[in-house]
Amino acid sequence: MRIGLLGTGPWARMAHAPALEAHPELDFTGVWGRRPDAAKELASRHGARPYDAVDALLDEVDAVAVALPPGVQADLAVRAARAGRHLLLDKPLAATVPQARAVADAVREAQVASVVFFTTRFRPEAATWIAEQALEEGWFTARAQWLGSVFGGGDSPFAHSPWRREKGALWDVGPHALSVLLPVLGDAVRVASAAHGPEDTAHLVIEHESGAFSSLTLSLTAPPAAAGAEVELRGSAGVARLPHGGDGPVAALSLAADALLTAARTGRPHPCDAAFGLRVTEILAEAEALLTEQEG
Repeated sequence: MRIGLLGTGPWARMAHAPALEAHPELDFTGVWGRRPDAAKELASRHGARPYDAVDALLDEVDAVAVALPPGVQADLAVRAARAGRHLLLDKPLAATVPQARAVADAVREAQVASVVFFTTRFRPEAATWIAEQALEEGWFTARAQWLGSVFGGGDSPFAHSPWRREKGALWDVGPHALSVLLPVLGDAVRVASAAHGPEDTAHLVIEHESGAFSSLTLSLTAPPAAAGAEVELRGSAGVARLPHGGDGPVAALSLAADALLTAARTGRPHPCDAAFGLRVTEILAEAEALLTEQEG
C-alpha cells in the first residue's frame, strides 16, 4: 500500500514517519505539510518525496496518515476519502461534531477503510486487557485518570501546540480515556456532570448503557511528578486495572497501520474507525457544553 503523510510536527516526526518507513507492507511515498521546508526535511530523512500540494500527493497514494490538528485533519480527511484514499487518522477525529460527522459520512460513502489512532487501543497488553474486561459482566463503576504535564512544567514537545492550548485536556487526553472505557462499559448514555479543575483540568461523570458510571479526571497541566494514566474497574469480577507499559508510539502506530491494511483488504470496519471517532467527538462536545455552561 502506497501511503503519504500529512503533517510535519512533533507527532509526525516522533511516530508517523518512523512507523511508515519501517512497515514492511507500506510504501512510504511522500510528505505534505503546511510548512514546505519542514516537509522537505522530513521526507528526505525517511526516503520519501516532499509534495507542495495535497492533491498531488493524493494522486500518487492509496492511503494517507494524518498528523495534524483536529480541525485541519477533518477537512483533509474528507478530501482524501472522496479521492478514494484509505485513512489512518489521529485522535480526536475533529474539533467539532459537524466536522467529525463529515469525515464519517465521507468514509462511508467512498467505502474506504479508516482507523483512528487511539494509542492505547494499539498497545498489545492494553488491547488484550480491554477485550478481556469487555467479556465480563457486572461492572459497577470505573475510574480513569489521564494526567499529562504538557503545560505543567515539563519539557513536552507539544507544549507549543495551539490547538491543545485552545481545547485542553478534554480533547487531547479525553479520547484516550474514552477509547478504553466505551468498549468495556458500553456507549455513553449521557455526560452526567462536568466540572473544571485547576488550569485545563476537567472532571467528568459518564453514565454508560451497561448501567455503570465512570469518573474521569483529565489534565495537561499536572505537575510532572503526578503525570500518568490509570484506569480502574470495579464490579462483580472484582477490581481490574489497565496494565502499564508498552513499546512506545512507533510500535503502536505500526499496529494501527496493520489494522488499516486489514480493513482495506477485507472491507470490514475496524472498531476504532471514523464512526467510533465521531462518537467520541460527540461525547467530548457534550462535556464541553456542560463546562461552558459553568463559565456562563
